[in-house]
Amino acid sequence: MCGRYSSTKAPADLADEFTAVDATEDEAVPDFNVAPTKQVTTVVERHPRDDDGEPIRDETQRTLRRVKWGLVPSWSKDASSGARMINARSETAADKPAFRRALASRRCILPADGWYEWQRRDTDTGKTKQPYFTTYADGSSIAMAGIWEYWKPKDAALLEEYPDGLVTVAVLTTEAVGDLADIHDRMPLVLDPADWDAWLDPDADAKDASVARLLVPPSAALVDRMELRPVSNRVNNVRNNGPELLEALRPEDVDEALQLDLLNSGQNPE
Repeated sequence: MCGRYSSTKAPADLADEFTAVDATEDEAVPDFNVAPTKQVTTVVERHPRDDDGEPIRDETQRTLRRVKWGLVPSWSKDASSGARMINARSETAADKPAFRRALASRRCILPADGWYEWQRRDTDTGKTKQPYFTTYADGSSIAMAGIWEYWKPKDAALLEEYPDGLVTVAVLTTEAVGDLADIHDRMPLVLDPADWDAWLDPDADAKDASVARLLVPPSAALVDRMELRPVSNRVNNVRNNGPELLEALRPEDVDEALQLDLLNSGQNPE
């Protein structure tokens, strides 16, 4: 699964990397500990609209936009479901009422420096979890496949709270590949740069071969470009947010961190 990630690049740099127009309106700030329900940067591609509000079918525009992490289906009575729908399984999203419409026509990319995952460990003295950070070794952005949805409440009171509606997003997940499977059995669905155009194509349905072929675990070659490193359990607290969260722990520090985690959980590490 994907429940935390880092996104610190400036919108101008992301716009250049993803060949997009920056429409974030200076709302994006570096975030080393992106958590569900936060506003996140996405890459979307849509048909621009004419003066009458009709889509111009022979034109497309790729933009960076800020949306809320935690998908709220268009038919929801309120926005509370978003906190639970941060991920969608790529294997079943096309069949789930909450995700299938978004997957069919509202796909996006969530750029990330990398994502955090927690490895569960059973020791002789108790159970604990060690966080790891996965990133491309060359510093390029990881393109996590996502789906987005627009929700506008029908209730008058909620309309006052959300007069412009709400745009939300979920990260697609898939089976972990290679060494990543030693940490967790799931991972974000990471897209190769060669597949960005096909994924973002607003005219391609999820059942089209060009899109359906992408709903599988990434290739071993893509994963081999990634660096996996243990990091401090400071990332467990969403209030912690700085570059130190990305720093690799030394092997001896990993053991110390696990012992501290056991102590903090009330288990006896001795």
